[in-house]
Amino acid sequence: MVFKCQEDSFLKQFRTTVVSCEYATLEWSGEDNSAEARQLRGVNLVCEDTILFPEGGGQPCDYGTINGQPVRNVLRKGSTAIHFVESSTCFEEGTEVQQHLDWPRRLDHMQQHSGQHLITALFDREFKYDTTSWSLGASVSYIQLSTPHLISRESLDLIERQANDLIREGRAVSVLLVDPEVAQEFQDARAPRGLPKDHEGLARVVRIEGIESNMCCGTHVTNLSQLQCIKLLYAEKVKSNVLVYFVVGERVLRKLGEIFKREQQLTVALKGGPQQHLELVQKLHQNVKSTRKSFQQLLKDFANAEAERLENLPKAMRPKYFALHRRDGIEVDFINTFLRNAPEEIFYFLTVSESVSSGSGAKGHMVLRGEPTLVEQLGPKFLELLEGKGNGKENNFQGKITNLSGLQECNALLEAHFKPKKPNADPASAS
Repeated sequence: MVFKCQEDSFLKQFRTTVVSCEYATLEWSGEDNSAEARQLRGVNLVCEDTILFPEGGGQPCDYGTINGQPVRNVLRKGSTAIHFVESSTCFEEGTEVQQHLDWPRRLDHMQQHSGQHLITALFDREFKYDTTSWSLGASVSYIQLSTPHLISRESLDLIERQANDLIREGRAVSVLLVDPEVAQEFQDARAPRGLPKDHEGLARVVRIEGIESNMCCGTHVTNLSQLQCIKLLYAEKVKSNVLVYFVVGERVLRKLGEIFKREQQLTVALKGGPQQHLELVQKLHQNVKSTRKSFQQLLKDFANAEAERLENLPKAMRPKYFALHRRDGIEVDFINTFLRNAPEEIFYFLTVSESVSSGSGAKGHMVLRGEPTLVEQLGPKFLELLEGKGNGKENNFQGKITNLSGLQECNALLEAHFKPKKPNADPASAS
């Protein structure tokens, strides 16, 4: 069946009749799938026809309303479109309902989908690269090309120029209905995925004048001029394929706005114009690298000094245990340097972590060194308190930790273990 949305992709409202309705639930992650999933209660509604496109052909479903109630999902099942409507009551079978389309979302999807057809056709014409799949993302889309060779910026620019030339020419985009059983009608149509197993009736072929014909169920523009423009962002090699990322139409304007805003923010932060940004960032990176190197050396010097201080204490005055926590970063250089030079007979509990947080989520490292039995006893306990993972061997136990709020309890356990035991009272002296 060809839905109304496929007959006329520019139809924004439509009256139709309810065929069936039943209560249902839906796991909903927001319109762009970026929110935490929550369960919605509503109904699965089937109408005689629909202007709301059901997900298919790599294109997400449309959103809109039916009788003012929000439609959160549309799925195709055979020749039926099932609308999930966030409604507390069912729609009565046989009643007439009004469908309203979320037009900005539809226009965006049409621009990206028709743009994908154009880009695919041009890569095939110029380089004989087949498009094996594509993804219509929330902000950026990509096509997957069957080639092991990374595509150069020059090749991307060539395809981009050709695409925008065709957009300026205003080539017509039309939809033909053909019988897939009749070879003559279907012979020049690209069919990368083939027809779905549950497809019924005629097949839709989207034709770009003078460029290509492609079997597709999606919604499309009627003229390439409606795409406005195409920008190929970059290419990325993934195993034996290449992904080409792109934006079309309104997304080009949004992307340009985002880039200009970021450019202004960098100008303020770096205190220099756009032409200087790269040079200023490189200088800043070099300064940070140099400062980091100096800081690491200071940390090592401090670790050596702290270990030397313990080593220089008379043995009778050396502590039974030594605990130290530093928030200078998660690298273990400080701990390793300290332990290489510290006296062997002391029990050590050392931790390092990021400086941003002292609670849950703060990453770090923990090391215990000392009497093997005590290390084996306290290691797993400390890891549990600090929400970490690790293991030990003989007199050493170490692990990665994620919750520093347990440090105080770890220190209390150490203190309790090494605290001098009070002698028992002499029963004979009690009266």
